[in-house]
Amino acid sequence: MMSARPLFRFVAVALMVMMAGVAEARADFHRFLFELWPDAQAAGVSRDTFDKALHGMTPDPSVIAHTKKQSEFVRPIWAYVDGAVTGNRAGRGRGKAQEWSDTIAGIERTYGVDRRAFLGIWGMETSFGSFFGGNSVIRALASLAYVKYRGEFFRDELIIALRILQDGHVDKASMRGSWAGAMGHTQFMPSSFMKWAVDYDRDGHKDIWDSIPDALASTANYLKQHGWQTGVPWGVEVSLPQGFALESALGMKPFSAFSRLGIRTVDGGALPMRGDAKLFMPAGIKGPKFLVTENFKVIKAYNSSDAYALGVGLLGDAIYGGEGVQAAWPKKDKRISLAEGIQIQKLLNKRGLYNGKYDGRFGELSREGITKFQLSAGMVPDGYASPALLDRLKRGSAPR
Repeated sequence: MMSARPLFRFVAVALMVMMAGVAEARADFHRFLFELWPDAQAAGVSRDTFDKALHGMTPDPSVIAHTKKQSEFVRPIWAYVDGAVTGNRAGRGRGKAQEWSDTIAGIERTYGVDRRAFLGIWGMETSFGSFFGGNSVIRALASLAYVKYRGEFFRDELIIALRILQDGHVDKASMRGSWAGAMGHTQFMPSSFMKWAVDYDRDGHKDIWDSIPDALASTANYLKQHGWQTGVPWGVEVSLPQGFALESALGMKPFSAFSRLGIRTVDGGALPMRGDAKLFMPAGIKGPKFLVTENFKVIKAYNSSDAYALGVGLLGDAIYGGEGVQAAWPKKDKRISLAEGIQIQKLLNKRGLYNGKYDGRFGELSREGITKFQLSAGMVPDGYASPALLDRLKRGSAPR
């Protein structure tokens, strides 16, 4: 048995080592801040603003921990959509839409952006202002910049956030947001705020934290500047005729071309009159099918996830009476793991069909590669990453 004195010495030494590590980390962080100052000054940040925003600051370990989280499986799109477009959230959105009806109508007229889109984003980002995130934006950005997460991106965002303080749009205490530094009712990053935020209520400040008119108008302006097409829906759920050949529906086409192919809305109605669209099957041929327009892509400029854009569109529709996804999701089918998704992307790359990230997540670029392979292999070209697709990729394509 270890005596009390050696045990005390062991604990004391361990504590000293730990404290030395903490002191070294703090010194390193302070060196990072020291090196940040010249660039902040060049961006128009005063020494007083810089010191008040960063004095006594230390890295936030909980923020840094977010950068290391990994999951074994990619969350299925139906789980995301079902969690995002709930009756409770849609009901809250209807209440907000009624409360701010005149403001919403004015923003829609001013920017030519469908109210469903910017209300859908508001609901998806903060559940209509229920929760902005509990993090100090300045500390979160400083922590991410310090560890060089995503290279220089968060360092640049930190400097812009300091400039927002400098310009007096918000004070440090009110500048709360997500672990990644997204802010306000619709979670703008600082760079997005500087480019697209507007003072819609004309009080002299671009206030996305406490002014709902400013927040919604800023979001509508963002969508407009990214190419929103007035009078065109984000998309519509559809049904395909029995025995339909998917090859005939591939690519971007006018809605009228899909109508001629016999495609109708999921409830049997006519397709929209305006706009071009493409067939989107987020869960493959067995799941719900949508015709999505360029406005779906504009929503993805806000967040590049297909699931997010689908959630925004469906939530916005639900606020104004939409019934959500009508077709059943293939929830019982076996899904691929994250590792298998990465394997699919690598196999597609070997065939010259994919040149994106190996992340196991399937966006537009991945789906295009999958569809091309499916066509070459005589498979149903639904663009969906499945165990059957992985198996065929391992065996190679076969002639029709």
